Amino acid sequence: MDNFASASIKSIIGGIAFALAALTSLEATGQPSSPLSVPASQLVAAARAQVGVTTIYDPAFVKLSYPGGDLPRERGVCTDVIVRAYRDASGIDLQQLVHADMLANFASYPPKWGLRAPDTSIDHRRVLNLKVFFSRKAQQLPVSRSPVDYAPGDLVTQELPGGLPHIAIVSDTRSQDGTRPLVIHNIGQGTRIEDTLFAYRITGHFRFGPLANEMAN
Repeated sequence: MDNFASASIKSIIGGIAFALAALTSLEATGQPSSPLSVPASQLVAAARAQVGVTTIYDPAFVKLSYPGGDLPRERGVCTDVIVRAYRDASGIDLQQLVHADMLANFASYPPKWGLRAPDTSIDHRRVLNLKVFFSRKAQQLPVSRSPVDYAPGDLVTQELPGGLPHIAIVSDTRSQDGTRPLVIHNIGQGTRIEDTLFAYRITGHFRFGPLANEMAN
């Protein structure tokens, strides 16, 4: 999420997470998808490995080292799931890539937070910044309500109640009825695998890194 200082935002996220815990099917009830390519398998596995490790949703600002900076793995927000998955799967450091792009194209990024220069501790941890970065550097894919349009390893940005931005990664398992891909994300109770791809309005759909290169060939 994007507000790293608001207790009210955290309480909203907590309420959403509580509702999801009651309404969504998790990994245990999901069905496996078709065999994956190596890049997709590695990326999804890196995201899935965070389940049970990152158990706390923590939007607090933390001063990070650069490059390769991170919070303790037991805590984080939705963007941290994506950053950690790319680092673990393929050594891609979104902290470094987003910072480099913001240095060169600062005016292209949202002015929402009143910053006058990039900040390596927070920029890559904001959904709106990642959405701009992926819009510029990733393969942009159609936004639809059709499950067949979403492949394992794809990234989706969403709008939660109250206009809160969110990001998730499409998993390699499907809903209990086999019709929808589950997503891996942290929406308030740590990293989980849940049936929320179409629970909220999708605002962006991207494929990035080795997976995008492979699918384009």
